[in-house]
Amino acid sequence: MEEWKLAVIQREKNRIRIYRRLLVAVTFILFSVMFTLTYMQAYNCVPKQIRLIQGDWQQWDFRLPVKGTITKLDGAEIQNQDSLDSLQVSGQRPSNIPADAISIDLSKEISVKADAMETYLMDLKLFGIIPFKQVEIQVMQEQMVVPAGIPIGIYVKTEGVLVVGTGDFEGLGGVECNPCEFVLKSGDYILEVDECEIDYKNQLVERVEESDGEKMDLTILRGEETLKVSVTPQKNLEGDYKLGIWVRDNAQGVGTLTFIDEEGNFGALGHGISDVDTGEVLNLKSGTLYSTQIIALKKGKSGEPGEMTGMIEYVDANIWGIIDENSDKGIYGDGNKKLLDQVESKALPIGLKHEIEKGAAQILCSVEGEPKYYDVEIKDVYLENAHVNRGILLEVTDPELLAVTGGIIQGMSGAPIIQDGKIIGAVTHVLVQDATSGYGIFIENMLEHN
Repeated sequence: MEEWKLAVIQREKNRIRIYRRLLVAVTFILFSVMFTLTYMQAYNCVPKQIRLIQGDWQQWDFRLPVKGTITKLDGAEIQNQDSLDSLQVSGQRPSNIPADAISIDLSKEISVKADAMETYLMDLKLFGIIPFKQVEIQVMQEQMVVPAGIPIGIYVKTEGVLVVGTGDFEGLGGVECNPCEFVLKSGDYILEVDECEIDYKNQLVERVEESDGEKMDLTILRGEETLKVSVTPQKNLEGDYKLGIWVRDNAQGVGTLTFIDEEGNFGALGHGISDVDTGEVLNLKSGTLYSTQIIALKKGKSGEPGEMTGMIEYVDANIWGIIDENSDKGIYGDGNKKLLDQVESKALPIGLKHEIEKGAAQILCSVEGEPKYYDVEIKDVYLENAHVNRGILLEVTDPELLAVTGGIIQGMSGAPIIQDGKIIGAVTHVLVQDATSGYGIFIENMLEHN
């Protein structure tokens, strides 16, 4: 009987021990999950790069349990928002550990000012202990740009000929042929054929037709690497020599001009011109900006984006400027007098992403003939976003614009976003499932191309 009782007691102890271990394990897992979520949330709230306008105070209100130091602070000042005395108490003063550094506590609202055009490094630690993030602080001069908001016609010529895709074709005797399989791939640019430069797809077609089935040596650009490859054309059922590739050498479209700077340089779209099939930003050899007339508007609705349709006459008299850069942040170039005469807005200072607040803002765009300001609401600001074109989430609230377009439509990309008298960004995307809402790029990102 005693042995039976001891066995029961032992089983009970074992069960309690197991429960305790499970409780410890569950607690540890929950703590780890909560810590990870807190860490990631805090990490995404602090961007990898922060800009300051030289000589201006900028407020930081991260309110995160993060401390660290800023080094290389020649000419910069940091103070607690309340007073310099509180800074002295909190230790946010130059210290000898490390030398020439300023301690910083992002759990408090602080103000930062830099008088020198320098680059600084902010080394942050979670709770002042756990390595967290290194942030580059760049000081830039105050910049004014003129918001435009006018529709533009775009023509760009690719560098070489873009390979959109490869595929089979039926050759002599009904045999399936694919000469370029494993040789070329979508996204390649054909620059030369047998050391002769190729600018247009018609040139490539002629060289293939004249090959008589002999091997052709191609110089291609794949990513940032230039390669030499060889391919042998084959005849199709009609007896014509083919490579079995689809190619493209140009792109056209309609967008919105974002800004013109004091030197007559323009920026537009807020995103790059990409190939419709590959989705890749086109490598630009040359490009031209044209005047355009909006002849139709397709109203957007849930699941079906709207669209601006423009009429472009590609003649010299309609040229507004030269496009010399096509990047993931927009298209850029030099505007001529015809373009400058079209923009009547006054220059505005740029607003940095840390100055953007949720709430009322405006966009400037032309949907009824003339550029006009329309009300929008900033719903969220993503200081750290993997997609450079999606830093601002906005919703159209203007009844007039909603009645005409349903919200944001294709062709509106590049419409400048204005808040508190500053240009803060440009419209880039519409949400397919909600035509009233879309994304924008920070203006400071658009200006990075310089």
